[in-house]
Amino acid sequence: MGSVENRLDFHSDEEILLHGPDMTNKIASLSLESPSTTVLPRRKVPSLVMEKLRWVVGSIYAVLIRAKINFLLPFGPFAIALHYITKNNEWVFFFSLLGITPLAERLGYATEQLSCYTGPIVGGLLNATFGNATEMIISMYALKNGMFRIVQQSLLGSILSNMLLVLGCAFLCGGIVHHKKLQSFNKATATVNLGLLLMAVMGIMLPAVLHFTHTELHKGKSEIALSRVSSCVMLIAYASYLFFQLKGQDAMYSSVDGNMEQQGESSNENSDEEETPDITKWEAISWLAILTIWISILSGYLVDAIQEASESMNIPVAFISVILLPIVGNAAEHASAIMFAMKDKLDITLGVAIGSSTQISMFVIPFCVIVGWMMGKPMGLNFQLFETATLFITVLVVGFMLQEGHSNYFKGLMLVLCYFIVGASFFVHVDPLKTDDD
Repeated sequence: MGSVENRLDFHSDEEILLHGPDMTNKIASLSLESPSTTVLPRRKVPSLVMEKLRWVVGSIYAVLIRAKINFLLPFGPFAIALHYITKNNEWVFFFSLLGITPLAERLGYATEQLSCYTGPIVGGLLNATFGNATEMIISMYALKNGMFRIVQQSLLGSILSNMLLVLGCAFLCGGIVHHKKLQSFNKATATVNLGLLLMAVMGIMLPAVLHFTHTELHKGKSEIALSRVSSCVMLIAYASYLFFQLKGQDAMYSSVDGNMEQQGESSNENSDEEETPDITKWEAISWLAILTIWISILSGYLVDAIQEASESMNIPVAFISVILLPIVGNAAEHASAIMFAMKDKLDITLGVAIGSSTQISMFVIPFCVIVGWMMGKPMGLNFQLFETATLFITVLVVGFMLQEGHSNYFKGLMLVLCYFIVGASFFVHVDPLKTDDD
């Protein structure tokens, strides 16, 4: 009865509000509220503002605060301040390196969020493209400044880091977590990527062989001409690979992880929960633009400080370009590859590690040669004999590791140890002078 009486009182109050002007003042004084005609506008405007404020704060928290690696973000502005306050490029290089590391990881995070709205195929291409955005931006700045060897060595280092360090750590961690089972992946997909990598090795090796055997038809020109023709062919091959991947043999090149659907609906529900995005599509696009611009700004200060940092720290430029820069640029790939391997999703792990190496070798490197051609700069595919031999041996080692279609922690350990050997070799390697090439 109490609820009925309340309802009757409520309706009676409305009638008094409409017909009794004297009673409205009494009701307003008792309830301390203004008439309903003036309440709604005052309540709607603050609520909309608060919703937008929560939306912005939530997006900033998800991208710039929640991840633990974001404590390195202040080092970026600090590096820029040091550049103008002091002329100590050693510290500018060091803090720029630290500042770019979380930006590269957050760029991968924003790409993964955007891929939730685009589907798995387009999402995979986005992950591979923006995952290499840091290396491409650094390469463009170095190419603009005429630092061709830094461009070549940093891109070579990205390939070596993805194939040995990233893939090795993923196999190692995945093998330890799933030590009681045999982890499998699609061998056909890995074979296609390895074939493209061998094609890239051919395109990089032939200009070097042509140069060092002194068999150029026009000395100094044939090498660059061959590099530009090979780059165009490699770009056509990579475009064909993308078309084949999008429209090709779905049954043969489908993910082994797709068979996991037969294990029950519960696993599918868990995977759906894992793929729920934290931010909206337009938020992800906005953050991709912001992070790319910020990385491009820091990359300029980083490239300018490499030479003096090498001299002051007594570290070869080759070691900085091949080892340090790629580790920073591959932070996103490193984290995601290990995460997927620990979830027993090795096809995604191979797509991140080997797919990224394929894109760098078949797209980013030829693209830099073509851009240098348009700039009028003699950027070529002659990576010198030491770097070319290292790349060739790395592709062979990884190819033997993937030929069975299975992985374990021992294979991962061997790949990581191989990367340590590569790092030690570049630490004692002196880049040959142009006068000593002949």
